[in-house]
Amino acid sequence: YIMSFKTISKEFQIDKIYLNNASVSPMPKVSIEAMRQFLIDYSSMGPDSRESEIFIEQLWEKTRDAVSKLVKCHSDEIVINQSVTDGVNTVSNGIKFDESSNIIIRGKEHEHHANYFPWLKLGRNIEIRNLEIDENGGFANSELNKLIDDKTRLVALSHGLYNSGLILPVKEIGEILQKENIPYFLDTAQTVGCIGDYDFTSTQCDFMSFNGSKWLCGPMGTGIFYCKRSSVDLLEPINVGGESATLENEKISYKKMPDRFQAGFRNYVGLAGMESSITFLQNLGLNNIREYIIKLSNLFIDEISKIPDVRIFGPEDESQRTSIVSFEIGKNDSEKVVSLLAEKGIIIAKREIFEKPILRVSPHIFNTEKEILQVAEELRKL
Repeated sequence: YIMSFKTISKEFQIDKIYLNNASVSPMPKVSIEAMRQFLIDYSSMGPDSRESEIFIEQLWEKTRDAVSKLVKCHSDEIVINQSVTDGVNTVSNGIKFDESSNIIIRGKEHEHHANYFPWLKLGRNIEIRNLEIDENGGFANSELNKLIDDKTRLVALSHGLYNSGLILPVKEIGEILQKENIPYFLDTAQTVGCIGDYDFTSTQCDFMSFNGSKWLCGPMGTGIFYCKRSSVDLLEPINVGGESATLENEKISYKKMPDRFQAGFRNYVGLAGMESSITFLQNLGLNNIREYIIKLSNLFIDEISKIPDVRIFGPEDESQRTSIVSFEIGKNDSEKVVSLLAEKGIIIAKREIFEKPILRVSPHIFNTEKEILQVAEELRKL
């Protein structure tokens, strides 16, 4: 399998060295074709016909089945939306708080805005408690225990960190919260599809949000919200419509999962693309993908470590990180470096760690060792 990854790049239509997959990944040709074929089929059936209705129902089932196998959950625990942000807001606006409640988050501005701003907004009415973190963004479980009390209503964390690449020990944290009977939200945007064949339900999280356009190589505007069966009643749906509720004695009655959180039509063509991409990745083998992209990540670390004044952020132990590598080169301005490389057809990202601008690369399955060496060579020339 690892040898076959050398030919994977041919499955992606991209004419650059693209190393910003932790933001958005390109799509394989098979998924683009699946979306094109969906539009042709759906239109030819008549978009509002019984035939197309059955077609959409089958697509729902196929997509939910693919996603539930990916994260190891029940298919009715999968809600389709359009982004990670949608999922975070489903919880932040849907969970029932009182004024004496507190929620615990990690690292304040070290956290991704999608998993920070919605909780920060709640701070007008409830207490936001911040987990103090180390230089990689991690924390001691003892620090979490210190913040928990009988008024703690939720703990919200990222599984993998977008800036340092650290993978948090979410199973251990889940065990702590399960004993305390505290609901648990995970942003898994940086782990689903890139950390191997992983049982996400083993984290014991109540809610989880990720999207199709990062490591899953699906289209933009596709998101997944996971809600554990036993945690459904913790949330009040924030949107309501004919798809998510019925009227009984002039009162709204929410439908069962997953419909109760899916008011309005969905991005059906996006589902076709996302399902195709998930199948594409699973056929390659999720553990094979993990092994390959960490190999590329380690090669990049080895090469840039030879450059004077390079500082690499994140954990050294590969088992504790994703394929993200964040770094700086002396006093080079991060934004300028990103622009200079873009002029040479190399796409990397500028991000921040504790408000400090840094550079970030995030290799995926279509990247090659040759590309990694080429990027390292261009960085040496700065």
